Amino acid sequence: MTRFAGPLIGAGFGLAFVLANTGPPLPPAVALVLRVLAVAAVVAVLALVVAIGRRPAADPGPDAPRMRFDGFFGAVLAVEAVALVGGIQALRALDAPMQANVAWIALVVGLHFFPLARRWRARSLVFTAAYMSVLGLAGLAMVFAGYPGWVPLVSGAVTGAGMLTGIVASLAADLRAAAAVGT
Repeated sequence: MTRFAGPLIGAGFGLAFVLANTGPPLPPAVALVLRVLAVAAVVAVLALVVAIGRRPAADPGPDAPRMRFDGFFGAVLAVEAVALVGGIQALRALDAPMQANVAWIALVVGLHFFPLARRWRARSLVFTAAYMSVLGLAGLAMVFAGYPGWVPLVSGAVTGAGMLTGIVASLAADLRAAAAVGT
C-alpha cells in the first residue's frame, strides 16, 4: 500500500482544505454541495486505490518516479513546518486578517512540492506545486488588497478541490492503463 501513500495523503489534505474553507461568504447550499463533492472524491480515491491495488504492480522501470520518505523528505517537511509557523507568526505581527493564514498555508504547501517533484522525478507534482503556490499567492494578494473574505474559497477550497480532482484523474488513468495491460 505504500505505492498509494501520496494519493491517500493528498486526498486527506484536499478534503481538509475543502471542509475547512467552505463557509461564508458562500451560500450554505453551495458550501454543502462542495463538501459533498469533496467527500465523494475521497470515496472515489479509496475505490480506485482498492481497484488498482488488486492488480499486480507493474515494474516501474528505471525512469519512473520513486517516492521516498527519506532524510531529504524529512528535511523538506522540517523547512515546511518552520515556514508555516514562522509565516503565520509574521502575518499575525503584521495584523493581517486570519484569512491570510489559509493563503500562506496553500503557498508553503505548494512550494514544498517543488523539491519533492525534482527529487522523486514526479512531473505531476510540479503542476500541483504551481497550482497551490499560485492560489496561495492570489489569496495573499487579496488579503493585502483589502479583500480577505473570499480568500478561504480561493486559497483553501479551490486548492483542495483541485488536489482531489487531480488525484482522482491520475488514479483513474492508472486504472485504465493497468486494465489495458491486463487485457
